[in-house]
Amino acid sequence: MRQFNKNNYSKALEYFEKLRDWYPFSKFAILAELKIADSHYRLEEWEDAIFAYEEFVELHPRNEAIPYVLYQIGRCYFDRMDTIDRDQSVTRKALEMFKRLNGKYPDNSYALKAEKHINKCLKSLAGHELYVGRFYYKTKHYKAALHRFKAVLSRYPDTGFHQTAMYYITLSQDAMNKVQSE
Repeated sequence: MRQFNKNNYSKALEYFEKLRDWYPFSKFAILAELKIADSHYRLEEWEDAIFAYEEFVELHPRNEAIPYVLYQIGRCYFDRMDTIDRDQSVTRKALEMFKRLNGKYPDNSYALKAEKHINKCLKSLAGHELYVGRFYYKTKHYKAALHRFKAVLSRYPDTGFHQTAMYYITLSQDAMNKVQSE
């Protein structure tokens, strides 16, 4: 713990792994498992952290730290979110994990923290739909654009993109009508 508290996460990781491997039945083994995941997270080794956190959930499903662990898995995805013009798969995974946390532990303090992240995930996903919709509109693929803009309204209604989506829905419908009349 001394190494972890000094932000020397690589060394802490080494010690936690030794503790877990050498003394698997120690009362400190469970804490070591959790701190292994935390060390990977602090080192920004996202996949290793996710694996360690998920393994912790599998091995200790009733542990009091499970809300924290679910939150941290969500953070592993959330911290890798990119701009709206990029792939949103990590955003979807973060959203899924935060919603899982809120569903299972709605009154937990980590569920309350997750709410802020859920809103950012939803805004990012809505922004991506608008971005792709605009691309389709500019390239005169009006039907595909219309589908994207309607998705913003149906899937992400309270994200602040309602007016923009409505504007582009009208433009797309007008453009489709114009093409059909020609």
